[in-house]
Amino acid sequence: MEMQRMREKTDKMEENKAKRKLRVCVATCNRADYSKLAPIMFGIKANPDEFELEVVVLGSHLIDDYGNTFRMIEQDDFDIGSKLHTIVRGEDEAAMVESVGLALVKLPDVLHRLRPDILVIHGDRFDALALATAAALMNIRILHLEGGEVSGTIDDSIRHAISKLAHYHACCTRTAEQHLIAMCEDHTRILLAGCPSYDKLLAAHHRDDYMDIIRNWLGDNVKEHDYIVALQHPVTTDIKNSVKIYELMLDALISFNKKTLVLFPNIDAGSKEMVRVMRKKGVEQHPNFRAVKHVPFEQFIQLVCHAGAMIGNSSCGVREAGAFGTPVINLGSRQTGRETGENVLHVRDADTQNKIYHALELQFGKRYPCSKIYGDGNAVPRILKFLQTIDLDEPLQKTFCFPPVKEWDISQDIDHILETQSALAVDLGGTNLRVAIVSMRGKMVKKYTQANPKTYETRMELILKMCTEAVIDAVHLNCRILGVGVSTGGRVNPQEGVILHSTKLIQEWSSIDIRTPISDALHLPVWVDNDGNCAALAEKKFGHGKGVENFVTIITGTGIGGGIIQHNELIHGSTFCAAELGHIMVSLDGPECMCGSRGCIEAYASGMALQKEAKRLHDEELLEVDGMVDLKKAESVSAIHLINAARLGNRKAEAVLRTAGMALGVGIVNILHMVNPSLVILSGVLAAHYQAPVQQVIGQRALTSAQNIQVLTSDLEEPALLGAASMVLDYTTRRIY
Repeated sequence: MEMQRMREKTDKMEENKAKRKLRVCVATCNRADYSKLAPIMFGIKANPDEFELEVVVLGSHLIDDYGNTFRMIEQDDFDIGSKLHTIVRGEDEAAMVESVGLALVKLPDVLHRLRPDILVIHGDRFDALALATAAALMNIRILHLEGGEVSGTIDDSIRHAISKLAHYHACCTRTAEQHLIAMCEDHTRILLAGCPSYDKLLAAHHRDDYMDIIRNWLGDNVKEHDYIVALQHPVTTDIKNSVKIYELMLDALISFNKKTLVLFPNIDAGSKEMVRVMRKKGVEQHPNFRAVKHVPFEQFIQLVCHAGAMIGNSSCGVREAGAFGTPVINLGSRQTGRETGENVLHVRDADTQNKIYHALELQFGKRYPCSKIYGDGNAVPRILKFLQTIDLDEPLQKTFCFPPVKEWDISQDIDHILETQSALAVDLGGTNLRVAIVSMRGKMVKKYTQANPKTYETRMELILKMCTEAVIDAVHLNCRILGVGVSTGGRVNPQEGVILHSTKLIQEWSSIDIRTPISDALHLPVWVDNDGNCAALAEKKFGHGKGVENFVTIITGTGIGGGIIQHNELIHGSTFCAAELGHIMVSLDGPECMCGSRGCIEAYASGMALQKEAKRLHDEELLEVDGMVDLKKAESVSAIHLINAARLGNRKAEAVLRTAGMALGVGIVNILHMVNPSLVILSGVLAAHYQAPVQQVIGQRALTSAQNIQVLTSDLEEPALLGAASMVLDYTTRRIY
């Protein structure tokens, strides 16, 4: 009894399953994909006991400029369940992206309401990508038509993306089937069906009234095989060139002087420019031309079948036209990779009118053997049978058939996993040449120092030697060097890696391409900037400037320099001399500066300026005070002695430092009034001494809105090296290099 009840239950389940209709939603986006989907829709509608059809219309179907082609769906007596206006006008790349986004916003409600068992999507349009994305995320099974094919534009990427989202595939050729299998798709879910449009065109192209159709579109005087059908679409990855080819095609057609039916391009980015070219040439008013937005597919078949030639880059030329033996001239790269019959003449590099004209001369009026590469007229019965075999109880999650991977290919080395990402930093100072391995967190893993040579040849030789040594050491230190950053004095073109003008402290160092020799020797990317900018970058990544959108760093050392960060970007200026802060003039008749001018901040507040004043006081025997170490030789006097003398009460030294602090403070006030940073960072050996005087001058002389800007001293010990490293380690802290 128990076995009998179980058998009855099983039979009942199978009976219910057999009675259940498969709810199929067909989504069509434009006139081209409807020509492929319509035969399937008719087949589904003709089997009401097996299927329940839902139709969703979106994309260019609903746009007047493209013929409002949804009406032909209604004329075919299909009930449209949903019309989604998803196209954002503009016919450029941004409009395509926005259209995908708009479709993704609208589709969930429709798919949730319809609840299809399977969604049928065709081809490689951006609208279809939105459909596939929405359905996959909503756990709706997808049947993708014409996957696995190769053309030559962004359509390839979209087509393959849809194939990866789809659960089932109905492809047109054996090659496409092999491509899908190579893409790791399950071969049991791939149907080699042929193109559905072939079912219609092979059955209907022998019509008795074909001349009536031709005359209706091209006039009473046109003859069979004595007119041209032109259909050219933009190539979204090369819009400028595709528009140029379109212009050359129209020029060639005008010169060829045959009746021509010109169809408007599709809605892809660039179509607006192509229509503009067509209207500029007066095609719509030309007696030999008829420009139309849409031709019903059944009539279009007749026009292509009996044409003297078809020209452009439409897939119809390399697919459907082959079934009639119509000669085709395929222009440009849009169909590169498509399987074609011998009726297609490719003009890949369509760069002259004469080349296109010559192709027309070669092809026009010829007839070729009919080709059935893309179908034999029986695609729809195969697809319907394939739909009936889909088991809705099997797991929805699709699986991929990856090729076997050798075990040793997937192993990893623990040393590689634990490797420290690092930069090689180089600092070219007036006295020393320094190289350091710097980790991602700013740790100096190892540092190398040598005296900076006086000549270019010996300096470059030493740089390469020290860098090579550091790279070798990095391997043993388990550091992975990502690139080289170079900090140097003077004016630098960071985009080219060229030192334009050096400071007087570094000889033979102007008009030097430092990037190329280092990159060639180490096979690493190289970034170059001056030491002031590098100090700002160091603060941005490792110091007080971290997280601050606008700030200024000022180096107070042998000279005065700095860098300006504005809106998180380093400012270089049009000739790369922005942030030459040491050469801001604070007096019209001040002391002479090394730049040749007078009254610069550097002439008052730099280490060299203070040393000069210290020597003057020493020569006048006004420097030493009680408590100071005896100074025997003037050559040994430095800025430090001046500072110590001031601390011990030397009024002359105090006056010099007061003037220096005032000059630096006034210069910084000028900076505050120009770029209005939220923070000033003083760096270098004199920073701590200048902090209080500068803050005081700001409080006294700056505008009220700038008086509360904080002045901090840097905590970084090696700003030049850290800044050089930051160019490598942190992309967000540098401009376009």
